[in-house]
Amino acid sequence: MRRRDFIKVVAGPAISWPLAAHAQQINRTRRIGVLMARPNEPEAQAWVAAFLQGLQELGWSVGPNVNIDIRWSTGNSADTRKYAAELVALAPDVILAEGSAAVAALVQITRTVLIVFTTVVDPVGAGYVDSLARPGGNVTGFTVFEYSMSGKFLQLLKEIAPGVTRVAVLRDPSIDSGPAQFAVIQAVAPSLSVELRPVDVRDGDEIERAITAFAQNPNSGLIVTGSPAAALHRDLIITLAARYRLPAVYVGRFWAAAGGLISYAPDFLDQYRSAAGYVDRILKGEKPADMPVQAPTKYELVVNLKTAKALGLAIPQSVLGRADEVIE
Repeated sequence: MRRRDFIKVVAGPAISWPLAAHAQQINRTRRIGVLMARPNEPEAQAWVAAFLQGLQELGWSVGPNVNIDIRWSTGNSADTRKYAAELVALAPDVILAEGSAAVAALVQITRTVLIVFTTVVDPVGAGYVDSLARPGGNVTGFTVFEYSMSGKFLQLLKEIAPGVTRVAVLRDPSIDSGPAQFAVIQAVAPSLSVELRPVDVRDGDEIERAITAFAQNPNSGLIVTGSPAAALHRDLIITLAARYRLPAVYVGRFWAAAGGLISYAPDFLDQYRSAAGYVDRILKGEKPADMPVQAPTKYELVVNLKTAKALGLAIPQSVLGRADEVIE
């Protein structure tokens, strides 16, 4: 069993972080802005910690050569726009932005401040970059996943629960990635003899009604695709899956850590460490326009054995042997 260690970070609207030594000898103190969401979520705290650790390892130390200003939005658009404007007003050398909402708010304000994003689904479609290989402007970064991985959710669900023939797919229809993820799963479903039903995740009541009705039929399972809306209703979704004994696959380690059965997703800590490398390169003179947008290179499979036992599921050894973490 392998467990990942998470670094605890104290949340706050604006924090300067004392990064330990190895300071680079440069002519002036640089400024980095960081725009994040969900200040009370442990995984978001850990992502920031991974970014800060990456900077430290590259020789950036608060005071001697860098100042870091962090803003935590609660996720609503007004909050995000407010903190985006605050960071731009500080005239940072570069801003790290989590997610599409943060990038959208920033590019509406500035096309000159340099931006490195994380966990964005389709930066080309959103207009943040000209292409993945040649971003062409003031923005580059790291996508959250490739749509093709969505098919693995259904394959994994059938591997751990072969009897499942009906699957509800929770997706957010208001963002491009919602229908796109569902379409990939839909393409795989016939080969696995599975009938799909899309479930929108716009609000909690809608989710509860849909899952309650769906779960009345036997041989049912659940897939939760990636979206901010799904994350917002995480506790409700996990509770419903447990109540109706639905085997479920989730996108993100934090789902399994919170009681979900199994998750398969990019290693977000690795992505934030890589983002530190992009920020370092920009501070040393490279331009985002010439730095390719990168897809995830590491994925992690997490299994919650406690939840499996509660559902009466025996997780195959073939899955446990591939798992990056097993929660007992």
